[in-house]
Amino acid sequence: MQLDTIPVFGGSELTVTIVICTRNRPILLRKCLEGIAHLDRSPDEVIVVDNTSGDEETKAVAREFAVVYTFEPIQGLSRARNRGMSESNSDIVAYLDDDAVPDRHWLGNLLGPFEDQKVAAAAGRIVTPQSPSESSTSQVARSLSNKDPKWFEIATFGGFGLGSNMAIRKQACGGQRVFDERLGRGAPFQIAEENYALAFLISHGYTAVYLPDAIVFHPTLRPLEIAPEARNRIAYWMLLFAEFPDRRLDLLRFLFRRMRRKPLTWSRDAPDPGEIASSGWRVLLAASLHGVLLFFRTRKPKGE
Repeated sequence: MQLDTIPVFGGSELTVTIVICTRNRPILLRKCLEGIAHLDRSPDEVIVVDNTSGDEETKAVAREFAVVYTFEPIQGLSRARNRGMSESNSDIVAYLDDDAVPDRHWLGNLLGPFEDQKVAAAAGRIVTPQSPSESSTSQVARSLSNKDPKWFEIATFGGFGLGSNMAIRKQACGGQRVFDERLGRGAPFQIAEENYALAFLISHGYTAVYLPDAIVFHPTLRPLEIAPEARNRIAYWMLLFAEFPDRRLDLLRFLFRRMRRKPLTWSRDAPDPGEIASSGWRVLLAASLHGVLLFFRTRKPKGE
């Protein structure tokens, strides 16, 4: 899925808001805002979403950089992301983690694909101390739409970027909360809020683009803890089964291949859950029980 026709730079007529979701990390937030201050394409707006009932140190840092400060008192990364989206006044909403620092060309590169009205989401490359060499397939620009037979598994299982470096066209959301508030750090299922959002947009006929030149620098990603990760993954699989009924067969085929330890035919940008599928039966049994209970405790009421 080479991306030869979408420009890397551009989008100068589009307005963009950078949303930074944070929780009790004012020192890291300051470094992130310092990086934003040096971007060669300045944002039209920056919103800091404090995922607490209001923290004075965080508010002071936001005021220091003259950015918008708001808070989301109910804990959960998806809630904070949705709050930032709802309060943005721009065409495009770009998301950064509070512990990420953007490359000076990051925003200009990330906006380029949005000149195409069919593009609803873009993701960039995250560089950590453990990042692979330049020969990695993650360095190749690519696009994804529902015309790709494997789009659903690629979007929902980490084959297309991470939420700490992504942007969304606000109009494509249709006024809906594209981040499911059961997902993400601080939520019941502490994973995959960005994957769900991408799948939602692609399922509605939009295209997503991955741009390796849109770079943010991030500290070392935390290693997976197999037991809680397995529980969260199983609950997430059930959520996908419930929320995307047209893609149930694709989901079952993908999970069956993973349980048989078949290699992926596409590159993953997120930590590989293959360790979960190959875990011992005791781990999988306990995770299945806890994951099913977790899903049913958080299931949306009918009509919501």
